[in-house]
Amino acid sequence: MAEPIAERLHSALVHGDPDAAQELAPEAREHVATNGVRLVTAQALQSSGDQVVNASTVLPWLFSVLGVPAALTGLLVPIRESGSMLPQAFLTPLVVRVRRRKWVFVAGALGQAAAVAVMALTAALARGVTAGVLVIAALTVFSLGRCLCSIAVKDVQGRTIPPGQRGQVTGLATTAAGVVAITLGLGLRFLGGDDLTATVLAWLLAGGAALWVGVALVSAGIREPLDEPSGSGPRSEPQEAGWFARTVDLLRTDRAFRSFVGVRSLLLVSSLSPPFVVTLSLQSDVDALAGLGGFVIASGLAALLGGRLFGRMADRSSRRLMSLGAGVASAVVLALVATTTLLDVERLGPVGDLTFVVAYFLLTLMHTGVRVGRKTYVVDMAEGDRRTTYVAVSNSAMGIVLLLVGGISSLLALGDVLWALLFLAALGLVGVVAGARLPEVSRG
Repeated sequence: MAEPIAERLHSALVHGDPDAAQELAPEAREHVATNGVRLVTAQALQSSGDQVVNASTVLPWLFSVLGVPAALTGLLVPIRESGSMLPQAFLTPLVVRVRRRKWVFVAGALGQAAAVAVMALTAALARGVTAGVLVIAALTVFSLGRCLCSIAVKDVQGRTIPPGQRGQVTGLATTAAGVVAITLGLGLRFLGGDDLTATVLAWLLAGGAALWVGVALVSAGIREPLDEPSGSGPRSEPQEAGWFARTVDLLRTDRAFRSFVGVRSLLLVSSLSPPFVVTLSLQSDVDALAGLGGFVIASGLAALLGGRLFGRMADRSSRRLMSLGAGVASAVVLALVATTTLLDVERLGPVGDLTFVVAYFLLTLMHTGVRVGRKTYVVDMAEGDRRTTYVAVSNSAMGIVLLLVGGISSLLALGDVLWALLFLAALGLVGVVAGARLPEVSRG
């Protein structure tokens, strides 16, 4: 990418203290603009691909069209989320051996591209149980590829983007993905909504595979230094003990990191509540603006607005942003529970439809804030290989927490979806209090 063009784009989109670049390695300082534009582009392409291979919307539709048993549909979200988090502490020693982490990111992107291509072929050629098993196997590979990307991208960002700009880079990518989600939602409506054919979905998935090839190509051009100027731990550290022992030891001895993981575990209200909102809308027999397409559009609009809004807020104080997102999300859930309990939403007509879509939109918007905040926080709180370890261990721990909290909320939902929503809202409110006690690491 031509340096003058990149510099103009970077100066127009990202604002920060020019002196902050002095904290980067000397060979990275002159390429901040180019690296910033490439990182925004790569993460935007990746986030756009996530909309195409959404385990809560597109893949369940695909299973329905292909006649896959409902029992297999229930495996999609757990595999997608936990599969990308649980292996991270195990894979970290391998990642730390790679001096330029961008190649780990490239490898993860190519793995995801291959997995989505298999899904596209399956949609075109297979049916029934066979199709379901093949898609789930491909989704497992996809999650492992995302696992590698998740470990590597924060380290690459920390090496190439100065403090005060990292949240904006993440936020810009989220905004771009929001545009794609809105376009996808409108396209699904115009192409038939619930009547989408397997052929259309196969082409949609093929487009998703192409997006991840683009991620790999763009990321390969990042100018990443071999080492950071300070803060890097000894490179032999990952081999001194097994990954599980190191994970337990880090959580036991590092108080600041343990606090971050604990708070992050309490901020799941914005991520786990939206599916229950969709379920509640179906139980209430409201239209929800013509089905799942309306929720996809709401999700995209939230990303479009939240990416730009929360990026700068994260650079000012990622700690406060996480607490704000969880607090507002909890309030939205409590308001929705009160509305559906006290009022007959079905009789409200369009107002009832709008109630669920607005709630879904606000929850997704707050989840964007929480996600941008926690990503920025973990990048800013450490340097070098220690940052890589923080990212991996926190994500592995969250893989377990997601299974536990998701299991509890699902059990509660067997009785009534409202109980699951109340549980998640209560968890979020506790997270707000705990988040206020985290140390401040932002310098924007």
